[in-house]
Amino acid sequence: QVQLVESGGGLVQPGGSLRLSCAASGFTFSSYSMSWYRQAPGKERELVAGISSTAGSINYADSVKGRFTISRDNAKKTVYLQMNSLKPEDTAVYYCNADLGVLAPNYYWGQGIQVTVSS
Repeated sequence: QVQLVESGGGLVQPGGSLRLSCAASGFTFSSYSMSWYRQAPGKERELVAGISSTAGSINYADSVKGRFTISRDNAKKTVYLQMNSLKPEDTAVYYCNADLGVLAPNYYWGQGIQVTVSS
């Protein structure tokens, strides 16, 4: 079955960095786009960054452009989110996402991992 397991979250001071990892299994990882979403308390889940199957196409939310970098290692079946210059407003639960749909979206989600930016 499809599994997405996030790691790397935690507590960091403003201006600090974290790298999230998402290990995937149960599907042909190299064939699908992957994304990171986040959800802050009281807010809707939002797209943070997405990367195509070959990393030829990458997109970011405006709020993280220039600070976050999404990447993937298809040999390791892992997608990463490098987060630099973190701000308190980046505090959220971060979710790894795989869209395995063909004609329509078919989303799979990781369990989520907490990122807290606070002094």
